[in-house]
Amino acid sequence: MIQGIKSVLIGLTLENEDEPSSALSYGISLAHQAGAHATVQAASIRLVLTHTFVKAVAEVAASENQRRRRLSELVAMRARGDAAAAGVGCTVESPQLSFPDLRNAFTAQARVHDLTVLDAEPIASDVDRGLIEALLFESGRPVMVVPAACQTFVARRILVAWDGSARVVRALNDAMPFLRAADAVEVVSVAGEKDLSRAVSGTEVAPHLARHGMNVTVKDLMVTQGDVAENLRGHAGQFRADMVVMGAYAHHRIRQIVFGGVTQSFLKESAVPLLMSY
Repeated sequence: MIQGIKSVLIGLTLENEDEPSSALSYGISLAHQAGAHATVQAASIRLVLTHTFVKAVAEVAASENQRRRRLSELVAMRARGDAAAAGVGCTVESPQLSFPDLRNAFTAQARVHDLTVLDAEPIASDVDRGLIEALLFESGRPVMVVPAACQTFVARRILVAWDGSARVVRALNDAMPFLRAADAVEVVSVAGEKDLSRAVSGTEVAPHLARHGMNVTVKDLMVTQGDVAENLRGHAGQFRADMVVMGAYAHHRIRQIVFGGVTQSFLKESAVPLLMSY
């Protein structure tokens, strides 16, 4: 059993009926294995008309808001049933809010939970990506980003993407409940990605993890071709990782937007859930 996780927030933003969500099933599975309470926010984004529009446009917006509300209520009902079937104590809400209000509501909820579980979104401009980044920057709590193929919580083998920064140290600490329960933990540094001469090395952090009873190994990767994220993803596959732990946005946020970066690349493409802290 996962020790130390007592409350899990599962955030869903619903717009389309055929929009898949792995966060719900994965989050309930995680809560079940941790013996934790789950809070499901099955939220719909309310369309807000900021200017005076003709009656026909206003009616279309009102109809769309009603459709989204019905969808969120249906998903909330399903979440209650799934949680009950799994034996998970669950609180379910289906608010309809404008995106700024939704972001603030999710952030407030995240601050009083151990972990927030969200669906991955490969498109940087998507609403879900905006929510991921808002929670990373503003909640002070870790975020688990779950790709579409991951429906059940598994964390037997965990890869830690280590660069010695304060962010990855925070992520490492936030991931402790999962790391302690894992069969194998590998701390991976990528040589050539940045100047790590003054950072704490993976070799130095390994004894700290071993004192917590972890089966830990250390790996230094040299980037010979491709980018850092590509090399890390490839190694995570070779290690058969069930989860990747990483600090978010090691470089300046504006630089990430313009040039990409490891965080953006992993949010766009990852085969396994990411536990991220900022």
